This record gives sequence, structure tokens and C-alpha cells, in this order.
Amino acid sequence: MRGDAVAAKPTSEQRKGLLNGFAAYGMWGLVPLFWPLLKPAGAVEILAHRMVWSLAFVGVALLVMRRWAWAGELLRQPRRLALIAVAAAVITVNWGVYIWAVNAGHVVEASLGYFINPLVTIAMGVLLLKERLRPVQWAAVGVCLAAVLVLTIGYGRPPWISLCLAFSFATYGLVKKKVNLGGVESLAAETAVQFLPALAYLLWLGGRGESSFGAHGAGHAALLAATGVVTALPLVCFGAAAIRVPLSTLGLLQYMAPVFQFLLGVFYFQEAMPPERWAGFALVWLALVLLTWDALRAARRGAQVRAGALTAKAGPDLDAVVLAPPATEPAQDVRR
Repeated sequence: MRGDAVAAKPTSEQRKGLLNGFAAYGMWGLVPLFWPLLKPAGAVEILAHRMVWSLAFVGVALLVMRRWAWAGELLRQPRRLALIAVAAAVITVNWGVYIWAVNAGHVVEASLGYFINPLVTIAMGVLLLKERLRPVQWAAVGVCLAAVLVLTIGYGRPPWISLCLAFSFATYGLVKKKVNLGGVESLAAETAVQFLPALAYLLWLGGRGESSFGAHGAGHAALLAATGVVTALPLVCFGAAAIRVPLSTLGLLQYMAPVFQFLLGVFYFQEAMPPERWAGFALVWLALVLLTWDALRAARRGAQVRAGALTAKAGPDLDAVVLAPPATEPAQDVRR
């Protein structure tokens, strides 16, 4: 009976983690439906509100959770503070371009940015961190480059929106890896850097009589304030998922968001998809299939190697090792 209870707990935790993962990536995938609701506010005004209200939301959340010890440690580390400032600058570009793209009718091109983001991350690892790729990873990068070429022909220009989103988010991930700060704490630190410039811009806009906040009724003002919730809530769900499910599972779930965005762009916003764009997206999806297959194969091999080492070490006590309840996984610092 006790063994069953022990076995049931991890299953329950994994189920909870999966639900949170689906919620996080589902919200990120459906967010293109939200930004058009904020018109006639422009992209820069929406971006400034997102910065201000996100800090307010995560500040209240951290106050409730009483998680402030990290702030004092961070303030005593100038190098990490500088990296936080870089992360804030890069994510500002990412947020701003994405909001503008959605409200300007480029949802499909924006979704492409998050499809190719894993491949850009790999390319940056090779160029900046001198990482070595496996042959299938090289093939995936090559197919992605071919896709960008096809899409350049299809659009009549390089897919700048997609490339800007992919490279800015990949750079953000690289900086975040070096900062090594939890998701909610990191958002609080980054929006603290963004807060004063964003607030100054909103006050300047209001002084010129060009602010839309309050000028279009309480409902519109509430929607602008809700940008903080829209930013932080998926992150909270993601944090709950990251500590309960394997990274390989999160890696597969991450494709939910661009898939939803792509489907919204094609079927809801009815953006044009000529044959050459379908061909470009098909190549991107092929690259992602190769990348995912290679990652799963590498994970399986790693598990087999660890199992073999455990078997050799365990010897005659193998049954006791295998039947022991799994240890709780440590919290993983992963953020979209």
C-alpha cells in the first residue's frame, strides 16, 4: 500500500506539470488574439504598459510568496546586474517586434520566428560557444537555411520579423543561462530595469495628450493593465511545469505556441499563404522533426548509458536500486 502511494505521487506531480505546461504554451500560442484588443494604442505604448504592469504583477506575487532574498544578492553582483540589463534590452526588442507584427497583420511570419528559434540557438552555440554538432543537427541547420532562402523568395525580402524574433530570443536565452535566475525573479529584475524608461514614456505620452490609457473607457484601460497578467501568468505556469516534467517533454511542448500562432494567422486572421511560403514552412518543420528525433535519440542513449553504469555499480543489490522510489528532481531554471 505504501509503495503504491509513493508511486502515485510522482504520477500526480507529472500530470500537474503537464497541465501547467499545456496552459503556459497554450496562453503563449493564443496571445495574438489579445494584442489587437488594445488598439488604438500603438505598439510602443502597449510595450511600455507591458513593462510597467508586469513589474507590478510580479512584485505583488513575490510579496505574497516572500521571495526577496535573491534581490539583495543580485545587487551585490555587478556582472549579473549587467547581464540582467542586457537581457532586459534584448527582450524589449523581442516584445516590441512581436506586438507590432501581430497588430500589423504578420502573425504567420511572427510564428515562424519561434519555429526557427531552436535552430538559431543551436547555430549560436556553434558560433559563440564553439559547441560541436552531431550530423543530424548539422542537417537540420542546413534545411533551415534553405527554408529561409525559399521564404526570402516567397516574401520578396528576407523574413526580417521572423529572424529578429528568433535571434533576439536566442540571445536572451544565452544571457539568461549565464544569469542563472529563476523565471519570476528574472522577470521582476528585467522589468525593474525597464520600468523607469517605460513609465517616463507613458507620462510623456500623457503630457502630449496622445495616451490612449483612459481615453477609450475603463475597459480599454483595464486591458492595458492586463498586459502584466498576460506576460507573467504563462511564466508562472511554465515554472510549475519545469520542476515537474523532464526537459525533453518541455522541449516538445514548446512547439505548441508557434503552431497555435500559425493556425491563428492562417485561419483566423486569414493571412496569405502562397505555395512558396508553404514550401518554406515545410522545410522548417522538416528541420524541427530532424532536430527533435535526434534529441530524443540522444536522450535515449544517455538513459541507456546511465542504466548500464547503475547496473554495473549496483551488482547483487540491483533489485533494491531499481525498486527504490525516484528522487525528486531539482528545480530547473528554464524560461521561454
